[in-house]
Amino acid sequence: MNPLPDAERLCAQLAAELKPVVTPGTAMIGLYTGGVWLAERLHAALGIAESLGTMDIAFYRDDYHQQGLARDPKRTQIPFAVEGRHLLLVDDVLYTGRTVRAAMNELFDYGRPASISLVVLAERGGRELPICAQYCGSKVDVPAGMRLRLLRDDGGKLKLELQHAE
Repeated sequence: MNPLPDAERLCAQLAAELKPVVTPGTAMIGLYTGGVWLAERLHAALGIAESLGTMDIAFYRDDYHQQGLARDPKRTQIPFAVEGRHLLLVDDVLYTGRTVRAAMNELFDYGRPASISLVVLAERGGRELPICAQYCGSKVDVPAGMRLRLLRDDGGKLKLELQHAE
């Protein structure tokens, strides 16, 4: 198996790729937890004027009735008007597409954005819905029975890691 890409380098690459598309009307929303970590870094690197939004899609998941609430639910905080806004929706790992679908469902409860572009650090394949990232740091082959996770150490350094699926 190939070594996992360096998350810090991918973050810098994404910032460079996004810089030309950020306008004064651009806003960013990170999905808890890893997507918020990545969004915090990108938001600062890109100098986006609008405050960073954060989103916990737990109530919008299509498996909510099976999963219930996570141990540590967060509050969605979108400190700007969504209506007519160009949004960068940031997540750490794109897998089935169900988290992104849930996020879009929640976003439309806040208004109708002009556009939504998906930004992910890594894409691992295995899509169950027709969703793709417009900006992707890396495609990563993940062995069966494993999951790709983004971790952040006490110093804020990001790292991708394979873990056994639960």
